[in-house]
Amino acid sequence: MALHDLGGDGPPLIFVHATGFHGYCYRRIAEYLHDIRRCLALDLRGHGDSTMPTNGRFEWAGMVDDLCAVLDALEIAEPIDFVGHSLGGAVILNTELRRPGTIRRAWLFEPIVFPGFDQQSPSPLAQGARKRRATFESFDAAIARYGSRPPFNAIDPLVLDDYVRFGFRPHDDGVTLKCAPESEAATFENADGTLFDRVAAINADIRLVGSTDGDAPATFAPRAAEQIPGAVYECWDGETHFGPFTRPGRAAEGIRTVIEG
Repeated sequence: MALHDLGGDGPPLIFVHATGFHGYCYRRIAEYLHDIRRCLALDLRGHGDSTMPTNGRFEWAGMVDDLCAVLDALEIAEPIDFVGHSLGGAVILNTELRRPGTIRRAWLFEPIVFPGFDQQSPSPLAQGARKRRATFESFDAAIARYGSRPPFNAIDPLVLDDYVRFGFRPHDDGVTLKCAPESEAATFENADGTLFDRVAAINADIRLVGSTDGDAPATFAPRAAEQIPGAVYECWDGETHFGPFTRPGRAAEGIRTVIEG
């Protein structure tokens, strides 16, 4: 497991990333919070600088194992604050279910908590992931390519730079994705369809944020918030599932409001 120190002073604030991304994608958000928290971000299995699981499996319960391993390594026994995005939000909620009292406060952007979950076979998201171009001539070539088309053309340029420079590694032919297309696809294919029916058991201070892009994570976000007794829902009108990347300053402001109470 790779755990990145994103800087700052104070109690720990742990960021857990979306599928196909990595901890350094949230560095620009963390910079706004250095005065109140020590910001840490892990790379889940097969993502970023974390290795593939030895059993080759990408069940989301294994992602919970990953976060629990980080908490144990840091010797954290008291409730702490979290930021979760998409898959990362689901991992944080599942960790709270496994270890009640893990969350002090959490800011979660469109966690994957789907009512009536029906994993399509084959998964369109997994199919798309497998078609991703994995190798570019250089870091700059990858940045130019991603920045020329949606959805990456809408994200903050500094976030895009971090996504590429920390999400690719040098390769004989240039640079290649650290999270291989097959690893991203396997993560999508192993989505946890039981979480919506279980989150009502969570009793924690949670801000659940959703966008208005019309995709499933956005449309289900209000219902997910209703399921969690301590959750408050907030809508980012006009934003997409990439909201934390397009508006890192706004995300940091929302996180600060939550963790400062």
